Amino acid sequence: MAAFDYRQAEEVRDAFARHGCRYLFIGKSGAILLGFPDTTQDADLFVEKSDRNGEALVGALREIGFALSDDQAFQIRSGKDFVQLKNGPFDLDLVFAPDGIDTFEAAWQRRVVVEGFPVCHIDDIIASKVAANRQKDRESLPRLEAFRRYLQRR
Repeated sequence: MAAFDYRQAEEVRDAFARHGCRYLFIGKSGAILLGFPDTTQDADLFVEKSDRNGEALVGALREIGFALSDDQAFQIRSGKDFVQLKNGPFDLDLVFAPDGIDTFEAAWQRRVVVEGFPVCHIDDIIASKVAANRQKDRESLPRLEAFRRYLQRR
């Protein structure tokens, strides 16, 4: 699969806006939208866990072109902690309960909006990677922390 790109982020933003979805770009895709110079193979979205949002997400994802199975639609509607989608125009991870972030509402209050993209604050992105403690996250942390220092100086 090709790297996640800006055009795909626009598709998410526009379809999710039409359906009234509450979400934040998180992970490396979120950092990239903040200006982090890197690539990623998928988009990670921190999504609000609610019945209304789950239904809106299913509609928006289908509009974008994700061929959701009944089981995937159920997982999204019910707010399963992590739903990985590889059956659409790009790979997408929906995270209802990311490591290192207490609540969606708290992250929403700290969000940064970049060209209409709601993005987790860099502190939340880093906190999530620290808490996940995966090897690939540990490897990217020094670069993300340097990027945070750069943002703070601007």
